[in-house]
Amino acid sequence: MTSIDAPASLSFPAASRAAAGTDPSGARTAPPGSGTGPGTGTASAVVDPAELHGPVLAWFDRHARDLPWRRPEAGAWGVMVSEFMLQQTPVVRVLPVYEQWLARWPRPADLAAEPPGEAVRAWGRLGYPRRALRLHAAAVAIRDRHRGNVPSDHGQLLALPGIGEYTAAAVASFAYGQRHAVLDTNVRRVLARAASGVQYPPNATTAAERRLARELLPDDESTAARWAAASMELGALVCTAKNEDCGRCPVSDRCAWLLAGKPAHDGPPRRGQTYAGTDRQVRGRLLAVLRDAPGPVPQSALDAVWDEPVQRGRALDGLVSDGLVEPLDGGRYRLPLT
Repeated sequence: MTSIDAPASLSFPAASRAAAGTDPSGARTAPPGSGTGPGTGTASAVVDPAELHGPVLAWFDRHARDLPWRRPEAGAWGVMVSEFMLQQTPVVRVLPVYEQWLARWPRPADLAAEPPGEAVRAWGRLGYPRRALRLHAAAVAIRDRHRGNVPSDHGQLLALPGIGEYTAAAVASFAYGQRHAVLDTNVRRVLARAASGVQYPPNATTAAERRLARELLPDDESTAARWAAASMELGALVCTAKNEDCGRCPVSDRCAWLLAGKPAHDGPPRRGQTYAGTDRQVRGRLLAVLRDAPGPVPQSALDAVWDEPVQRGRALDGLVSDGLVEPLDGGRYRLPLT
């Protein structure tokens, strides 16, 4: 794999390269927007940050998974691609698509040279295919604005299409070793339990959580970047949403939630996700037909994948509205070319 990006500045042991975190299934769960209300994690840290840093970083050095986007050769582009792919998608599903993607498009300019529909096609069954369009748009902007190099400046990252606060902080931290609070759901859960003494963070990230995350950041830039990766990995592998393994936790002796007797969550109900029978499932089946076809497909080919016409029509209209499908004359459809 090659990249024209500057080399990643983090230097970890081979099994614990600069990392992005995942939920227990391996999916990156970047947080939604901010919110307030009961259970919003407003408590200040009840532990000295230094008491968390050493044990968690040492645990990370021993136990972090060796994944391709954590290796130096991935570069900033590899880190960015992984961040897009891992949102709501398990690592086991991302790995083969990630490898194929970087083999085909090792630099942003390589992807930018292709029609956006090719990004959707290559995205396969990762789900949430608008991410493919956003990643393509980001690649075009990187080519046109930054001479093909993923920018290292946080503000410039944030200005790219499809890049939010989480992804900008993650790329700046994991690829360039900068000091940023990288708050995905795994990190938020670790901080909620270890520092605030509650089982789960609120459904939406709060200003109080952001303050707490900044307070817990090590002062040294490279150490802060390792801390971001390590706390994320701890939430992915040990401090999981269900069936947490406190016996393996390096900070179990100072975890506020464990010391309080692991009180049950008393905030708003936690949101679940369904798939079967939803418009998302219909959209996925429609896109599968288009991905597998070498050219435009007739309406009849799309009608065959879902019996209920109202839901099928709604799903198809949504795909067209989202720019994932282009309607053509004669009732035919294709993946987008522009």
